[in-house]
Amino acid sequence: MSFQFHPEAETEFLAAVDWYEERSTGLGADFAAEIHAAIQRALAMPLAWPLVDGEIRRVLANRFPYGVLYAPRGPSIHILAVMHLRRHPEYWRERQ
Repeated sequence: MSFQFHPEAETEFLAAVDWYEERSTGLGADFAAEIHAAIQRALAMPLAWPLVDGEIRRVLANRFPYGVLYAPRGPSIHILAVMHLRRHPEYWRERQ
């Protein structure tokens, strides 16, 4: 399986990496690794994670208050958001 980011999801992911890196050297890389690990879990078991809305599912990151929202699309997943779990939970809905 493969994955692709919605353009806005990729932008928010990279912004979060930068934000964590500005807080502490290496923390941005740790965040990126955790998000990629969450994506790998979603790829390994795309239907195992809780449904959020329709076909959209959420897999949680470890160590960081983030979730990856994605939709299974044939042999791949489409990542709609890399969202902070405590901020504006509905903002991503326009990306469907």
